[in-house]
Amino acid sequence: MPPARTHTIEKQRAEVEFATKNRYELYNGSNLNYMTGLDLSSNELRGGIPSEIGQLQKNRALNLSNNLLSGNIPESFSNLKMIESLDLSRNKLSGRIPPQLTDLNFLSNFNVSYNNLSGPIPDKEQFGTFDDSSYKGNSALCGSMIKRKCSSALAPAATPTGGGEDEGDSVIDMVALRWSFGASYVSVILGLFAALRINSYWRRLWFYFIDRCIDTCYYWHFKYVFCR
Repeated sequence: MPPARTHTIEKQRAEVEFATKNRYELYNGSNLNYMTGLDLSSNELRGGIPSEIGQLQKNRALNLSNNLLSGNIPESFSNLKMIESLDLSRNKLSGRIPPQLTDLNFLSNFNVSYNNLSGPIPDKEQFGTFDDSSYKGNSALCGSMIKRKCSSALAPAATPTGGGEDEGDSVIDMVALRWSFGASYVSVILGLFAALRINSYWRRLWFYFIDRCIDTCYYWHFKYVFCR
């Protein structure tokens, strides 16, 4: 999106043609008092986006496209309550799209295409009206707007407290597993002794089996250990 262009007509009255909402609008005379915008596109700007831009609360259009900006999208952009057009496309921005941007009720044009953004795309409020062209070129983004499901790896990262709770849960599961294994083992042994006590035929078979095992072990030790 090319930068704003300023013209001077015959009566020396300023006319400003400003790109917003994917089209150029011409502002002149007293209308300029109602239009505030910042267009820094195609300037090879580097580094992070200053969070102080979020203090420009009367700004209606912000265009930072076609630069080399990196880092995250500032959450302070949620303070741009009058913003109608926000273009951050074709940079090197990373991280997630701040969900706080859904508070921008006047936002009708939003473009973050061709960055390195990741995570779920907000789909509430006016963000539900933006199509996939606003997000293309970001292979790690996911959400219903681009028909790409979010996997567990892209889910919101757990806080340190939450991570501790997960670790505690896994320990509790292991303890429960050991207790259940021990209880099962004891139950099998008790069941075997009860069956041998009740049924004399099984008891005789059991003792016969034990005698055979003892004889076999004695024979093996005598042949392969003592006779060498």
